[in-house]
Amino acid sequence: MKVLVPVKRVLDYNVKPRVKADGTGVDLANVKMSMNPFDEIAVEEAIRLKDKGVTEIVAVSIGEAKCQETLRTALAMGADRAILVQTEDKVEPLGVAKLLKAIVDAEQPQLVILGKQAIDDDNNQTGQMLAGLMGAGQATFASKVELAGDSVTVTREVDGGSETEKLSLPAIITTDLRLNEPRYASLPNIMKAKSKPLDQKTPADYGVDIAPRLTTLKVVEPPKRTAGVKVADTDELVAKLKAMGVAK
Repeated sequence: MKVLVPVKRVLDYNVKPRVKADGTGVDLANVKMSMNPFDEIAVEEAIRLKDKGVTEIVAVSIGEAKCQETLRTALAMGADRAILVQTEDKVEPLGVAKLLKAIVDAEQPQLVILGKQAIDDDNNQTGQMLAGLMGAGQATFASKVELAGDSVTVTREVDGGSETEKLSLPAIITTDLRLNEPRYASLPNIMKAKSKPLDQKTPADYGVDIAPRLTTLKVVEPPKRTAGVKVADTDELVAKLKAMGVAK
């Protein structure tokens, strides 16, 4: 069984984002980048499924040449080979889903596991769009995954708690935080990852149009939080809330 795991290179979650002076986007110059945390969980889950019938894990990334570093991290964690679809253009979720659909057609994986969202834009769209393009079953926000023959059972997080779904393969799964805790890549595995196959492609190789459909008008930082106000007692608190229109 082959598993495809898309991974994205994003601003490290420990770094505070800064908006460019001209308001065109987030400043990524000379800042630490890393694999999207939800994608790390997806890679970890694919590796754990190797004990249950998975024979090959293929990591995929879409973006600039530096995305090779993210793919090498996935290879060091335990992925078998990687594919980089190199482009200097920003690719929107629909474009990513179309590229992944083309890669799925070429690779024929039985399972696609990806993070539920990327922490840089928080769109939470790619997995659902890919499932729609493939016409395959999907289970989003997975907190438990169990493979059994030609199906997969997924426990997923919902507003009211959790629900369990059984999907026929091929299927799409997006990962949530409770699914697992990703491992650290050991030094020997980091060295081995340097020799694992990493194919480089372009969107044109797959015949996919990634032209943007959206235009970013302006990016601004959120307003700074103002200082709080101390109140002497409950009556004063209620009076202030009424003045603000919060309480009646």
